[in-house]
Amino acid sequence: MKLHGVVNASQDSLATFSIALDVDSAIKRSQELINKGCVGIDLGAAGSTQYAERISTEEEWSRLDGKIQAIAALGVELSVDTWNPEIMFRSLEAGANFMNASDGLQNPAMVEIAAQTGVPVILPFLSGEDPKSLDFITGDPIPHLLDWFETSLNRLDRLGISKNQLILDPGTGFGPADWDWKDRYIYQEQIYTNLEKLRVFDLPIYIALPWKMEDGRKQLLEILLQVGFDYGRTHVPEKVFFVQEELGLK
Repeated sequence: MKLHGVVNASQDSLATFSIALDVDSAIKRSQELINKGCVGIDLGAAGSTQYAERISTEEEWSRLDGKIQAIAALGVELSVDTWNPEIMFRSLEAGANFMNASDGLQNPAMVEIAAQTGVPVILPFLSGEDPKSLDFITGDPIPHLLDWFETSLNRLDRLGISKNQLILDPGTGFGPADWDWKDRYIYQEQIYTNLEKLRVFDLPIYIALPWKMEDGRKQLLEILLQVGFDYGRTHVPEKVFFVQEELGLK
């Protein structure tokens, strides 16, 4: 299990303690996450929740420029979380070495960047064109995920993406607007208890881990730690390791 700690360069983040609006704050936050056991950093500047406004390319880049270079200098794995291909291109040029392609590699320009650079790509399941335009999934979500990933992997193979680049993300860090937590909990529990079914693709699995522990979120984290995953995106690595130790898995 490798943990990537979250640094938010957007003040829209609900996890306010993860926000770093200047370079010094981003370095401090990144170093704290690394000291707590993270081997990588996931940096984002455009909020994906219903409460965050869509921003221009130049606004998103102004929030990232300088921070990417500074975090890259720490010598860790560094992904930039964006669905904007121009931002992804600039981020890789500036020192990022992972793509967190939150368009689900549905944009041809994003696919071209992945094919040309050959860097690892986090590929999230999406029920829409980007995290801010998602549809609700009804019934058992696992068949939807399996069909979507199978179709996506076949398409990406034809477009020149090496399968070895890809890391599968069931996309549970995203959600449609006005999604009741009770329903979202059931959805996530169904995916996490059946996470091994994604192993059919023989690719690493990446999970956006819960940062709150109340209302069943700790139970979801326990399920994930027991089932197993390869990469965890976390705001609070110390909580992940604490629960792991509680379960006798460390």
